[in-house]
Amino acid sequence: MKFIIYTLGCKVNTYETNVMSDLLKNKGYEETDKGADIAIINTCTVTNKADNKSSKIIKHAIKENPNAIILVCGCFSQNKKEEVLKIDKVHIIIGNIFKSKVVDYIEEYNKNKKQIVDIHDISNTSFEPMVLNNSNKTRAFVKIQDGCNNFCTYCVIPYTRGNVRSKDKNEVLSEIENLIKNNHKEIVLTGIHTGNYGVDFGNYDFANLLEDILKIKGLERLRISSIEITEINNRVLELIKKNNILVDHMHIPLQSGSNSVLKRMNRKYDKEYFIKKINEIRTIRPEMSITTDVIVGFPGETNEEFLETIETIKKVRFSKLHVFPYSKRDKTIAANLPNHIDDITKKDRTKILLNLSKELEIEYMKSFINKKILFISETLENDYLIGHTGNYLLVKMIGDKKDLKKDINVFLESVKYPYVIGKKID
Repeated sequence: MKFIIYTLGCKVNTYETNVMSDLLKNKGYEETDKGADIAIINTCTVTNKADNKSSKIIKHAIKENPNAIILVCGCFSQNKKEEVLKIDKVHIIIGNIFKSKVVDYIEEYNKNKKQIVDIHDISNTSFEPMVLNNSNKTRAFVKIQDGCNNFCTYCVIPYTRGNVRSKDKNEVLSEIENLIKNNHKEIVLTGIHTGNYGVDFGNYDFANLLEDILKIKGLERLRISSIEITEINNRVLELIKKNNILVDHMHIPLQSGSNSVLKRMNRKYDKEYFIKKINEIRTIRPEMSITTDVIVGFPGETNEEFLETIETIKKVRFSKLHVFPYSKRDKTIAANLPNHIDDITKKDRTKILLNLSKELEIEYMKSFINKKILFISETLENDYLIGHTGNYLLVKMIGDKKDLKKDINVFLESVKYPYVIGKKID
């Protein structure tokens, strides 16, 4: 039987999709991009837009694969089971646990031909063991943690991903060792609240895990998918200082550059703390690329608060912004706050920040022109090798198949957004 998986949302979903794909292939199922017998939709619910997109992709999958078993999983089904049930021809509905039992669900449906709906309360659950054996790419995601206890006032994720829970350290280390043996050059640590790893252990935390991972032989690059500014403590900074395996790129969510908005969001820092910590990082790694998330149009956000955010962004000198218009989510505190911002204002503010993001990104790219840098070639398109450097510059250079998925030293010559054009150094 052939299967196809549609993935929406975050890197945790990407990891879990890779695991499901792995499990199906190990049972003799074959992955395809059309004419599937099984269609899995791994959904997202972080915003209203994500809900709409998830619903649209489910319907698209049914239309494209009319005779397939349709399995819906992830945050949208966890959060809005009733919405999924309204969609005709969905055969299996699960949430954010038991994705590792995907084969069992499919075989049970094949046997009984009865709709399966298996959504569980995940407010107090344990970490679901998942192992990615191989994903045939240069970069592999490794999920080390799930859930979030922060309850930022705008965020529905604690309700859809459940309590904080961490993967056993030995399982993490074993998984990474196996991926390195399968020629993965870069490992990306991911989770819903990655830097909070180990909070449920009591005597082993994120810094301890980083320390142990960095001892693994053969590891070329280690990247943290996202980390909160409050979790970059002195021990983490010391590891960044001493280990070049940790790449020159960190994604650190800001969400707002206004202290009054940060307080309404229930974030755990103010802008002064954020800027101070970034300066500490740049003292250690002056060329560090720091990307971020920003929410615009949070309830009550005044024009002055928005301008304060712009000022903070310019002070930090991020290399890229991921901008999200505020989305009202059921169950959250922010949904009941006064003075919600109209869609036109949110759209205008989003556009302003996206333009600023491009300016900052190009400025960062230009700072590497006429410099030598190492990148890993990931794809070959029209006689050009394309891949990322450690600091996440997207490099493009003339090349051929023999250099695919290899470390290549390049001399960066120009910026052709979104690429930096390089020339191979022999």
